[in-house]
Amino acid sequence: MSLIVVLISLSGTVALLLWGTRMVQTGVQRAFGARLRGLLGRALSNRLRAFLAGLGVTALLQSSTATGLMVAGFAAGGVVGLVPALAVMLGANLGTTLIVQLLSFDMAMVAPALILLGFILFRREAPLPHDLGRAVIGLGLMLMALHQLVALMGPYEATPQLRALLGLIAAVPLLDVLVAALMSWALHSSVATVLLIMSLAEHGVVSPEAALAMVIGANLGSALNPLLEGGGGDPAGRRLPLGNLLNRLVGLAIAMPLLGPAAALLGGGSGDAGRAVAQFHSLFNLVLAALFLPLLTPYAALLRRLLPRRENPADPARPLYLDPAAREVPVVALGGAAREALRLADLVEAMLRDARGVLATPGARPAAVSRQAEDALDRLNRELKTYLAGLDTEELSEADQRRVQEILLFAMHLEQAGDVVQGGLLPHAGKLRKRGLMLSAEGRDELLGLIDRVIGNLRIAASLLMTEDARAAWLLAAEKAAFRDVEAQATVRHFERLRAGRLESLDSGGLHLDLLRDLKLVNSHVVAAAAYPVLEREGELRPSRLVEAEEATAGPAAG
Repeated sequence: MSLIVVLISLSGTVALLLWGTRMVQTGVQRAFGARLRGLLGRALSNRLRAFLAGLGVTALLQSSTATGLMVAGFAAGGVVGLVPALAVMLGANLGTTLIVQLLSFDMAMVAPALILLGFILFRREAPLPHDLGRAVIGLGLMLMALHQLVALMGPYEATPQLRALLGLIAAVPLLDVLVAALMSWALHSSVATVLLIMSLAEHGVVSPEAALAMVIGANLGSALNPLLEGGGGDPAGRRLPLGNLLNRLVGLAIAMPLLGPAAALLGGGSGDAGRAVAQFHSLFNLVLAALFLPLLTPYAALLRRLLPRRENPADPARPLYLDPAAREVPVVALGGAAREALRLADLVEAMLRDARGVLATPGARPAAVSRQAEDALDRLNRELKTYLAGLDTEELSEADQRRVQEILLFAMHLEQAGDVVQGGLLPHAGKLRKRGLMLSAEGRDELLGLIDRVIGNLRIAASLLMTEDARAAWLLAAEKAAFRDVEAQATVRHFERLRAGRLESLDSGGLHLDLLRDLKLVNSHVVAAAAYPVLEREGELRPSRLVEAEEATAGPAAG
C-alpha cells in the first residue's frame, strides 16, 4: 500500500474518531446542556463540590474545554470566585481520563450494537431520546475508529522508516511533549490524542517513556485552546485558562524526570502499553488535583496579581460576553449572547433618560452620551448578529434555534427603538429649544410620564428575554394597548388646551403630537422585542389583527 493511501486511511480514521467525539458532546449538550450548566452553577460555592461537578460533567461531555467554557462564563462575569472555578478545571481534567480508561479496553464488538441502539433512539421524535441517540451513535463511531486505527497500524509497526522517524523524536522527550501538544491543540481534543498515543504504544511504534511524555504533551495542548481563543479584552478573563495551563506546566516539571520509573511501575514494557498510557493519563491528573486543591486560595491570589482586572471603563460598543471559544458549546454561546443583548436595553434606556432631561429642563441640549449610545447600539447589534450567524446550525437543537431567533428579534427591535429616539424624539425635543417654544406644564408632565412608562416597559422586556415567562409577556403586551389609550387621551387633552386658547399649546402643538407619536412607536418596538416571541411560542398570538376584524364583520352577517 502506498504512503499516500496509508496517510489518507489514517487521516480518515482519526477524523472518524473526532467526529464520534463531537457527536457525543453535541448529543449530551442538547439533551442536558442547560441542566449541566445549572449543576455547575450550584456546585461552585465549595471547591470540593466544584471539583466533583467538573469531573462528572466532563465525563459526560468528554471535553474539558466545554466544561471550562461553562465555568469561565461564571468566573469572567464575577458571578463566582476564581478558587471554585479552578477546582472545576481540576475536576474537568480528571474527567477526561475516565472515557480514556473505558476505551482502553477492547470494546470493538460493542460498536455495532451502540450504533444500532443510537439509530433507533435518534429516529424518535421526542427531543431527549433523539439527542441521546446522537450521543450513543458517536460513542459507537469512536469505538469503531479505534478498532480501525489498530488494524491500520498493525502492518506498519515494523516499518524501518516509521520506527526511525519516531525513534528520532523519542530520543528527545521534550520533542515528544511538543508534538503531542501541537496535535492536541490542533484536534481540540486531548481524548482523541491520548487514544491515538495508546494505539501507537500498543503496537510498539513508540517506546513506553516516549508515550508517557506524549501524554503530558496532550494534557498541555488541551489547555492552550481556552487561553488562546477566549478571555476577551480584559486580562482578568484569562485568569482561569492561564491557571489551568500553569498547573499543567508544573505537572510537566514534576513528571518528566520520572518517566522511566513511571513506565516500569505501570508495566508499559510488559505487553500492555496501551493500558499503561491510560493509567498514566489518569495518574497525572489525579496527582495534580491532589497537589493544587489545597493551594487554590494562594494560587488564585497569584493569578489575580499576574492578570489584574482592567480599571478603565470599557468602550460601550465593545462586546463583553461574546466569547469566540464559546461557540463550541451552544448553551454557553447563547447565554453570552443574551447577556450582550441586555446591554442594548441599557443603551436605549440611557437615550430615553437623555430625552427626558431635555424635555424636563427648558433650553437643555441632548447630551453627547445619546450619540455615543446610538453608535454603540448599532455596533453591538452588528457584533451580536455576526456572532450568532457564526454558530454551527448542526449543533443547535430546535430550542437553541428558537432562542437564536428570539435574541436577534430583541436586538433588531431595540436598535429600531434607538433609531426612533435618536432620529425622532430627541430632534423634536430639540426643536422646542431652537424655536424658543415651551410646552404647557400639563403637556410636559404627560410626556415625562410616558417616557417613564416606556423605561419601565423596557426593563420588563429585558427581564422577559431571560425568564421567557408567559405571564410577564401578557403584562407587557397589554401595555401596548394601555399605552395607546394613554397616548389618545393625551392627544384629546392637548386639543382641549388648544380650544381653551392656551398660547403655549398653540405654539408647540405640532411638536407635542410628534413627541407623542415617537414615544408610542418606541414603546411598540419594546413590546415586540420580548413579549410577542413568548406569546407566539405559547400559541397565544394571532398572526394578524385583520382576522379579528374579518370575524367581527362576518359575525352579524352570518347571523
